[in-house]
Amino acid sequence: MNFTKSPLTLAIASFLLSAPLVSLQVNAQEEKTALETITVTSDFRQQNLLKTPSALSVLTDLEIQQRNAQNLEELVAVIPNVNFASGSQRARYYQIRGIGERSQYNEPINPSVGMIIDGIDFTGIGSIATLFDVQQVEVFRGPQGTRFGANALAGMLNITTNAPTDEFEGSIKLDVGNYHSYGLGVALSGPASDAVNYRLAVNKYQSDGFIENTYLGKDDTNNRDELSLRGKLSIQVNNELTVDLSAFYFDFDNGFDAFSLDNNRQTLSDQPGFDQQETSALAAKFTYEGFDNFTLVTLLSHADSDLAYGFDEDWAYVGISAPENIDNQDYAYYEYSSTDYYFRDKSTQTIELRALSNKESELFNGTTSWVAGLYFKQDDEDLKRQYTYLSNDYTSTFDSQSIAIYGQLDTQLSEQWQLTSGIRIEQRTADYFNSDGFNDSPDDTMIGGKLVLSYQQNDDAFWYGSINRGYKAGGANTDGSLPDDLRTFDPEYLINYELGYKLSLLDNSAFIRTAVFYMDRTDVQVKSSQTIVREDASSEFISYLGNAATGSNIGVEVEANWKINELFELYGALGLLDTEFNDFINADGVSLDGRQQAHAPNYQFNLGINLNPSEYWLVNISLDGKDGFYYSDSHNERSKSVELVNASITYLQDDYQVKVWARNLADENYTNRGFYFGNDPRDGYKGKQYTQLSEPLVFGITLDYQF
Repeated sequence: MNFTKSPLTLAIASFLLSAPLVSLQVNAQEEKTALETITVTSDFRQQNLLKTPSALSVLTDLEIQQRNAQNLEELVAVIPNVNFASGSQRARYYQIRGIGERSQYNEPINPSVGMIIDGIDFTGIGSIATLFDVQQVEVFRGPQGTRFGANALAGMLNITTNAPTDEFEGSIKLDVGNYHSYGLGVALSGPASDAVNYRLAVNKYQSDGFIENTYLGKDDTNNRDELSLRGKLSIQVNNELTVDLSAFYFDFDNGFDAFSLDNNRQTLSDQPGFDQQETSALAAKFTYEGFDNFTLVTLLSHADSDLAYGFDEDWAYVGISAPENIDNQDYAYYEYSSTDYYFRDKSTQTIELRALSNKESELFNGTTSWVAGLYFKQDDEDLKRQYTYLSNDYTSTFDSQSIAIYGQLDTQLSEQWQLTSGIRIEQRTADYFNSDGFNDSPDDTMIGGKLVLSYQQNDDAFWYGSINRGYKAGGANTDGSLPDDLRTFDPEYLINYELGYKLSLLDNSAFIRTAVFYMDRTDVQVKSSQTIVREDASSEFISYLGNAATGSNIGVEVEANWKINELFELYGALGLLDTEFNDFINADGVSLDGRQQAHAPNYQFNLGINLNPSEYWLVNISLDGKDGFYYSDSHNERSKSVELVNASITYLQDDYQVKVWARNLADENYTNRGFYFGNDPRDGYKGKQYTQLSEPLVFGITLDYQF
């Protein structure tokens, strides 16, 4: 599907989802049920979602509960033009509007999509995005150069957990599901004193996973064993100073045995891998309102992570090509055996000072509020790689420092028109060294910003047009066998042109949010690979990043909801996307000019209904759909399109709820990661597609109890 040359497609797609709601302004029923007002919390100032001039989706605790989502990867299908890549036990990287990384091995990377949890930067390690006791997930689509800087070239994922409360409350969540899945979550919140409120949350989740290792006779080699602990304090020091503290501990001890020589859920590995993470993190937010002209917000965070990731490279057992195990005797004993393990120590510290104007300091006769800030980030990463075909362990260190200044003006041009202008200047320096003797010190100065004109047509209708410039830093490739011209790459820039319309209907019982965008990418950092064939005919694949000439991403996004009455609620989302490279030659000398970018499906959609037949029952049924997409920019293998049905039935009482739920009811086989190479000695290492399968049919029962 290519709708770039057919603007009519955009109009038709938007109309099909929005027209039924618009027509109801005339034919509305007398009975009205208002939707909950959603507040965006992660921008400089809190504001109503329907009056936020950007393409932004907010997933509340209701969406999390309907899916019984344990991790963010199980929820993103409801967001238009958002995809993810696994290649590990959990989704570690996300793509927004077709842009985002898909994996990491030796190289240090600069993610295009950032992730923040309660003010702590977890960019690049998104697998810990657990959703127990989460208030909402905010997904910014498009560059956020002013607000978030270098890690938000394509967008930002911001997770906000529930805040401490003034009164004591608690909750317990129990999960039981197929694949021997069990979960237990406990949250407690309340006042510790007149000035201090607290919240504690702990969640433990275990599952055998969706793989059977037929060689070892085990069904838990791709298991999940995940522990999350969180504590929060809200301290009202005095009338002028508020302090919010957060502490996190994550301990994920997951297996990794996801790839099958037969492209199914049965593996033959004799040395199954692992995907482990232990993270400790702290954050502090100081809000001081004692100055006459502005509010000062100080944000501090620190996170330490030990990451261990490894796999059985041959995906098989020793002896798989022995004469008695193979049909074609020409390939007898035509095999290799190796493992590849990566151990990372990652430390991130951030400091941010932000001044926000008040009424007394607004500029230009009180028409313009302002924000000014200073940001610092220190990111250190030490790697040790243990690989069968290395004579010694490969090690590297990568230390980077970023300093940024930013500012934003919000000018009320008239009662209905507002102009927002923002700029961010970021200086990033880094030092890289590895055991191959390669060292480099990239140094980049990058500028991002935005210009947004918004129009409040009336209390219910809101328009905006924006130009946003995003960026991400350059860096160094790590493999010593690469030629000099491939060892470094430059920063990437993106300019996003966007037009949006948001409408509240039927006394706030329905809404529609739409956005049409065009992204112009320059110096695209695109992942390519080279293949080195060993003497025993096995292969090693070396990946690296380089700058493609240009690229473009164009699309439309629609989200809608209609709470018809107390019985029925309808909702849906649609994302259309067309991407291409311009003048790009990949590592194998193949021109990708005009080809779609990787992990960028042409369409994604979500349709759902909530039924409340009585005050005691809630039924949810939803359908997710996604077009096929290229797995990589280094080969032409594609996924297939897929449609998934999900459902839940909940019995509701004042202090507890019991829910029976299922995702992927039809047990569809669909993939999230794919490769092309030879890895099966039984066919002489013939090149073919290998894929990682996504979640099959999963179902269970959940009890939520509040006290």
